[in-house]
Amino acid sequence: MVARIFSWAATDSERLATVGGLRAAKGRHGAFAQVTADSAAEAEAAEAAGIEMVVCRAGNVSSVRQGSRRLFVTAALGFAEAVTDAEILQTAFKALTDGADAVITARRLEVVSLLAAEDIPVVGHLGFVPRKSTWVGQVRAFGKTADEAVELFHRFRRLEEAGAFAVEAELMPARLMAAISARSGLVTVSLGSGPAAEVVFLFTSDICGETARVPKHARRYGDIARLRRQIDEERRTALAAFRADVGDNSFPLAAETASMPDEAFEEFLNRIES
Repeated sequence: MVARIFSWAATDSERLATVGGLRAAKGRHGAFAQVTADSAAEAEAAEAAGIEMVVCRAGNVSSVRQGSRRLFVTAALGFAEAVTDAEILQTAFKALTDGADAVITARRLEVVSLLAAEDIPVVGHLGFVPRKSTWVGQVRAFGKTADEAVELFHRFRRLEEAGAFAVEAELMPARLMAAISARSGLVTVSLGSGPAAEVVFLFTSDICGETARVPKHARRYGDIARLRRQIDEERRTALAAFRADVGDNSFPLAAETASMPDEAFEEFLNRIES
């Protein structure tokens, strides 16, 4: 259902999901779907496909909003773009006034509280966090041991206490995700953590087959990489044909060049040679 809201830029807007709607859906597994989008074309395709939510880089919110006015947009706050508390707040408010509905951060709990104190909807990031993967030694699911599972449970609690309204749970064992989500007030966004979440999330590049390798937790529904290979091959074939035609003087032909009346050309010759 489409909800009417006022955006952070104070414009009368419509959204396919809201923070209130997400919270009300707590316990409804798969109530919403989320993908990535960093361009107007990706956002337009997501909305047309019935997707309700997208994640994008904070600096790309304006482009995403050009493609969709209704998607719930979560802006990812980059580590390098916003370092100090002042920069974090400035980046967050800029993303919100550009059209974002929430922000996501994997920063310390104090940052979550800083943002939440301004009533900014904050999404945390727990489980396997790619940029922090050196701490777990490799790309792997986090929470497979009892110690890690207990640690995650307490991290969920601390994140909620810090003021986050939702959490992206990445590469957690599905049964652990279900158990913790049932004991948490956070809206859960599952990326490779099973179906027991209000929001199920996959990267658009994985869904559409834009990369050679698809992660274990993802499913490929398209093959854009094949289409790109066809485009590359077609481009090379066309360029080679052009070069060959230039070499044997078969391009350009008379029909592909501008003409000039005989009288005008004769007058031109007479005037420059006289």
